[in-house]
Amino acid sequence: MTESTVQAQRTRPTTITGAVIHGNAWGRVIGFPTANIEVPGLMAHSGIWAAIVHGHGLPAEGALAAVSVGTRPTYYGDAGHPLLEAHLLDFTGDLYGQVLSVELRLFLRSEVAFVDTPALVDQLAIDVQNTRDWYAAGARAAA
Repeated sequence: MTESTVQAQRTRPTTITGAVIHGNAWGRVIGFPTANIEVPGLMAHSGIWAAIVHGHGLPAEGALAAVSVGTRPTYYGDAGHPLLEAHLLDFTGDLYGQVLSVELRLFLRSEVAFVDTPALVDQLAIDVQNTRDWYAAGARAAA
């Protein structure tokens, strides 16, 4: 990801706050557990983001996360409802029912339907690495 791409993608950040709900556990099944927050009306922010998540039990500076905002077309096609799914990096714990504030900081890519779960998992690993790279390149100071 070039610096010009990073600069261009910093134009849409926002913060989404909501209670963590139970999802369908697909993230956990494929090795990317997520904290899910319903997001009706926020589809203008659809896509994959690098984010900082704040909430009780998380570090004071927040937790780094790769976040999907969208309808999960790989599994639900056109029938998925809008959901924010935050994969908190290097975190294990139970966040159900907690209120989290998710700062969408860097737009990584658009949401797409993958041909199968292995293709999705491969892309999620790239998204996580891009999130780590963004943070290591200076996002920590701005968090």
